[in-house]
Amino acid sequence: MTPSYRIVFMGTPEFAVPALKNLYRSGHRVLLVVTQPDRPKGRGKTVVFPPVKEAALDLGHPIIQPQSIRTREFCDVMTHLDPDLFVVAAYGHVLPQQILSIPRLGAINIHASLLPKYRGAAPIQWAVINREIETGITLMLMDKGLDTGDMLLSVSVPILSDDTSGSLHDRLALLGADLLIQTLNYYEIHRKSATPQVHEQASYAPLLKKEDGHLDWRQPANELEALIRGLTPWPGAFCFYNGKRIKIYRACQKPIVTMASPGTVLKGFSNELTVATGRHALVIQELQGDSGKRLSVQDFLRGHPILPGTVLT
Repeated sequence: MTPSYRIVFMGTPEFAVPALKNLYRSGHRVLLVVTQPDRPKGRGKTVVFPPVKEAALDLGHPIIQPQSIRTREFCDVMTHLDPDLFVVAAYGHVLPQQILSIPRLGAINIHASLLPKYRGAAPIQWAVINREIETGITLMLMDKGLDTGDMLLSVSVPILSDDTSGSLHDRLALLGADLLIQTLNYYEIHRKSATPQVHEQASYAPLLKKEDGHLDWRQPANELEALIRGLTPWPGAFCFYNGKRIKIYRACQKPIVTMASPGTVLKGFSNELTVATGRHALVIQELQGDSGKRLSVQDFLRGHPILPGTVLT
């Protein structure tokens, strides 16, 4: 008979939503959903709910949004619930040992990498940026470290040549949700056979900032192409033309030799935008002006011609 657990779920972004929905369908009892506070978003600073809150409301789960989990009040709430398990998916905070010791059977984290590679906040983006050929999902038992716990289950997936962090995110979110239920169905077996990580092989995936998207044209074209994919949809790759920001969504490398300085727009057809880089050239295929909408390069250039010899910065 499949076990049924009393679970506190902790998560915040869209990545965690499929896992919460799978728990709802699986028959496990979600005692409480813990997510981060509502935040202002966009130019209008409209306050929006985290995606996990939206999903929890639809499913009818009780929700709390503590400003801090390092308080006596939060610890008392968790202790009073007496859960069997915590399930954590991209919650956004490292849980202290005092909290981790509360659930009877421990805490499970769904992490979007093949641990110990890419511990940290942005494993999907960095795997694409670094041109990895595969990544995956690891379910682990949580300890007080940053993604350092023993591994319960790990499954790899290929990174496709046209994957963005967005497309890869969507596949991994669904995979993580499915693996969570598989793990819970045989949790005692997985827990007894959990594998320690080889910490000497660890690498890290730090949180990305908006300024990380500023393209350095001195880099090789293949690295810039991977960076653009890894930063799409967030925080976004960009450069400047006549002092105005251009956001670049899609590009490909062109293996040509040029003596032009990196960032220089090369001569070509009127509907092309090819830019010299530190090695070879980058063909920009989809972009967005400072106050426009996302367009193909052909549509963009009709209204905003960029002449050969122009230097993008």
